[in-house]
Amino acid sequence: MTATEQNLLSLSQLGDPAVVANPYPVLAALREASPYAVLDGALVILGRHADCSMILRDSRVSSQRSTSRLRPPDAPPRPGISFLSMDPPDHTRLRRLVSKAFTPRTVARLAPRIEAVTDELLSAAAEQSPGQLELVSQLAYPLPVRIICELLGVPATDHPRFAGWSARLAHSLQPQFMAPEENAADAAAAREEFAVYFRELIAARRADPGDDLLTDLIRAEDEGSRLTEAELISTAVLLLVAGHETTVGLIANAVLALLRHPDQLAALRADPGLATGAVEETLRYDPPVQMTARVARATIPIGELEATDGTLLLLLLAATGRDPAVYADPDRFDITRESASRPAAGHLAFAAGPHFCLGAPLARLEAATALTAFAQRVEAPELAAGGLSYKPNFNLRGPRRLLISSGGIRSTTRPPGR
Repeated sequence: MTATEQNLLSLSQLGDPAVVANPYPVLAALREASPYAVLDGALVILGRHADCSMILRDSRVSSQRSTSRLRPPDAPPRPGISFLSMDPPDHTRLRRLVSKAFTPRTVARLAPRIEAVTDELLSAAAEQSPGQLELVSQLAYPLPVRIICELLGVPATDHPRFAGWSARLAHSLQPQFMAPEENAADAAAAREEFAVYFRELIAARRADPGDDLLTDLIRAEDEGSRLTEAELISTAVLLLVAGHETTVGLIANAVLALLRHPDQLAALRADPGLATGAVEETLRYDPPVQMTARVARATIPIGELEATDGTLLLLLLAATGRDPAVYADPDRFDITRESASRPAAGHLAFAAGPHFCLGAPLARLEAATALTAFAQRVEAPELAAGGLSYKPNFNLRGPRRLLISSGGIRSTTRPPGR
């Protein structure tokens, strides 16, 4: 077996459930071997921070995966494409219309609501299961889904319906070599169910506008151009899925890392101001989005390689966060790293360039709020025996179940009205 064939085999192993629990040894090997080409040069693997950072910012690459040489020419167009998979000028227009709802200043106004929901969820968990906390179902999942649903104006009674839809749609974000055909069909069915729901909700908001993001998007104009109904639906679906699936993983990965590094949890408990550093270090050390892709639209030199027009570029974002060329002692989890000479904030967990994650301020705030409350309120937490299992999705990676035994959950000490 050649070195290239071995690297392709290692890449495919990332979807192995046994590897999903700890993909970083495989990712390290792929990073050190990168950049390299496989499949007759139609696919180039990138894992080094410098290479991935350059490609994410390069105007000669496209986010339209359908333009890749790997996509069969007779393949039907994918329905419901969001602006995540668009290039300028369409991407620029749609992103500008949505971005006003996710500026740091706008998101900061959500802080009291995020704190209140976090406290409510932890208090409910204390009543439901004293001495135990199933972090995913009792905190990491319901917190971001409630916040994004409230932002969009989705009625509270409908929140549970999105759990299954979102999980099924998340599989469509897997690389093709990790996504069986049945997953693709299931994701397409979930996308259509989402579309039917949002058509009805959009019609209701047109008839009776509300104080929510969906109403704002219906009204929005950008140089005289409004979103079409198809654009409204795809944008709403993107915001709902991207607005909570990745944050669930971020919160759960962060808590797991803190449990495995009790000294770091103790530091956070002693200084809640370290929550921001804990979030950034988790994004570097164990990000919820493990990879992304771009398509070369010109001949682009990458190291000793040249990616030609139509080459799919697979960027191993999770590998870049542990690149020793950028981070000292990269396999060490250190929530104070942000203040060091090479800050964790240089990570690519939210991508970079024109497609830098629109929801990054919201995800950061939700995660920091959850980690602060966890450190302050959950007493003597430990990972319960057999309490950890992972979702089968490698790309949007995170625990499916994270059971924590504890000495109890303290009642909130937050002042009334906060």
